[in-house]
Amino acid sequence: MSTRSYVSVVRAEAAAEKRDRVIQAAARFLREEESIAAFSLDTVAKAAGVTRLTVYNQFGSRRGLLEAVFDDIARRGRLVRLNDAMAASDPWSGLDQLVEIFCDFWSSDPAVARLHDAMGIDPEFAQALLERNARRRQLLEELVVRMTGRLASPSAQRDAIDLTFALTSCAMFRMLASERSAKAVCDLVRDASRAAIGRIISGN
Repeated sequence: MSTRSYVSVVRAEAAAEKRDRVIQAAARFLREEESIAAFSLDTVAKAAGVTRLTVYNQFGSRRGLLEAVFDDIARRGRLVRLNDAMAASDPWSGLDQLVEIFCDFWSSDPAVARLHDAMGIDPEFAQALLERNARRRQLLEELVVRMTGRLASPSAQRDAIDLTFALTSCAMFRMLASERSAKAVCDLVRDASRAAIGRIISGN
């Protein structure tokens, strides 16, 4: 290995270490700070022990940093398992897996709930979360269409998608979890989702 190549590897590793440090500092801020509205490149840079320019060079903007934090939380919450759920030959089994995955995810990190709380006061947080929730809706739409096929009209399918989207949301999980275990919530959401889709199919 040439000296130049070695230096490049060292620099790349140092940059990756700084990037991860910034992401973890940002996630920690979202979990622990009283005012999420104070979330900025400056405050995160200070918490991570780097300069604002370093954060800017790594992420480009506050939104870019938010997206990186979301991606890291999703990775730690193992949302990659959604690929297996969508690949299930039986869409009902895929739905069960999707419900379990999101129940696990909503309870996996306090930052997730706090980010959803911030939607009402910060348009940038709201837009980022709306886009991510839209992906969950797309997955549900695919499963519902596979389940119902020609057994349900487009409007009935839309009703099923809307219902399961609401049932699998963070807000629903938090409401139900106030007096239940995560497993109990998961069982309840799974059964309600199945019942909602089954009723729509039988009604058509």
